[in-house]
Amino acid sequence: MKEVSSLTHIMARLRGPKGCPWDRKQNHRTLRPMILEEVYELLEAIDQGDDHALREELGDVLLHIIFHAQLARERKAFDFRAVARELADKLVRRHPHVFGRERLTSSSQVLKRWHQLKQEEKPARRSSLDGIPRHLPALLRAQNLQKRAARVGFEWPDPSRGIPAKIREELRELCQTKGRGPSFARELGDLLFTLVNLARHRKVDAESACRDAAERFARRVRLIENALAKKGLKTTDLTPPQLDREWKKAKKCKSAY
Repeated sequence: MKEVSSLTHIMARLRGPKGCPWDRKQNHRTLRPMILEEVYELLEAIDQGDDHALREELGDVLLHIIFHAQLARERKAFDFRAVARELADKLVRRHPHVFGRERLTSSSQVLKRWHQLKQEEKPARRSSLDGIPRHLPALLRAQNLQKRAARVGFEWPDPSRGIPAKIREELRELCQTKGRGPSFARELGDLLFTLVNLARHRKVDAESACRDAAERFARRVRLIENALAKKGLKTTDLTPPQLDREWKKAKKCKSAY
C-alpha cells in the first residue's frame, strides 16, 4: 500500500542522521510504556463509540508498530514488510475453513481449531499456560490463565455450586486474617481470583466489569461533588450518614450508570 510505504519512509527519515532528536533517542524499551498507553486510549475510543477518536488512536498504535519495525530494521533483524508478510501467512494458515478445505460451521469450532493450530506452531511451549504475558492487567491475566487451564481439565465439575462455595470459603478466610499483612493480601488475591472464575463462567470479561464499576463509582462521586458545590459544600463537610444519603440519591440518577 502506498500509505504504508510512505509511513515507513517517514519513520526511517525521523530516525536518520538529520531526523528528529527525540525519535533517534528511542529504543524498544523506551517505547514500551508508550504503546501500552496508546492501546488504553484506543480502548477508551472503542468504549465511547467515537469513530473520529477510533481512527486517530488506531493511527497512534500503528505508529508504534512502524517505529518498532524500523528499530528492528536498523538492527538488521526484520522490517515492516516481514511483519505484514508473517501476519498474512498466519491468517491464512489459521483459517483453513476459509482458505483451505476444512469445514467448520460454528464460532466455537473455529476457536478450538485456532488453538490447535497455534499449539502446533509453537511446539517449544511445554505448559498449557505458556504464552500468556505476565504484564497483562491482573484480572485479564487471571481470566486467561483460567481459560487455558480449563482446556486441559482444570475445571469445576459443577461451576454453579463449586464457585459460589469457593467464594464463601475465600471470604471466610479473608475475614479470619484480621490484618493488613501478607496473609491478608494473599487471601484477598485468592478471593479476587475466584471472582474472576465466576465472571468467566458467566461469560463476563472481568477486566471490563471492574473498569465499568470504577467508572460508575467515579461518575457518582463527581455527581455528588457537583451537587454539593452548588450549595457551597464539599463532601468533607458532610457526616457519614449524610454522605450515604447523597450516595443513594446519586445511584438513582441515570447519568450515574
